Amino acid sequence: MSKVENVEREVQGLTPSELTAFRRWFLEFDAQAWDRQIEKDVRKGKLDKLAGEALAAHRAGKSKEL
Repeated sequence: MSKVENVEREVQGLTPSELTAFRRWFLEFDAQAWDRQIEKDVRKGKLDKLAGEALAAHRAGKSKEL
């Protein structure tokens, strides 16, 4: 059995309150992982083209204040 299958089995056995706590933990864990990936991509310049396009669109008046 794979690690993922083990985790799936364990999650299925959680009580409702344990599942609520797990969801909270996982959302934070996943958000931090996403932030680390975005930061890595920024450092490597992977978002430079998109940022340039967004800034150009803004300068051309194609955006608005939120």
